Amino acid sequence: MLTRIDHIGIACFDLDRTVEFYRATYGFEVFHTEVNEEQGVREAMLRINGTDDGGASYLQLLEPIRPDSTVATWLDKNGEGVHHIAFGTADVDGEAAEIRDKGVRVLYEEPRRGSMNSRITFLHPKDCHGVLTELVTSASPSATTEH
Repeated sequence: MLTRIDHIGIACFDLDRTVEFYRATYGFEVFHTEVNEEQGVREAMLRINGTDDGGASYLQLLEPIRPDSTVATWLDKNGEGVHHIAFGTADVDGEAAEIRDKGVRVLYEEPRRGSMNSRITFLHPKDCHGVLTELVTSASPSATTEH
């Protein structure tokens, strides 16, 4: 079962400048930063609020670190803006299997490591009305570190 909007991913050319915009404009502070070499991005997670299931909702700001990353390719085509939406679930494996059984293409055969040690997979945007959709199972609080 999907339990929340985990995050909205926003692609940007300059992570520091974009973080400062969200801080100055909305008062959002950085909760976590990391470089994900596999996905070719540097990212900042801005925590928006807590949720009833003990998780949280975030904005995930993504800056490519190499020109062949999917975010770099997306930025070249679309410019800055909303890249994807992510839904939280307690069981990314089970949720992905159920959605796959409904005819939606799941992009990873097995979930991968995502931000803050989460487990993630993506659904094909052509099967989701043009929206790249991510499924996320958050890591246990002890496995997640701030900044």
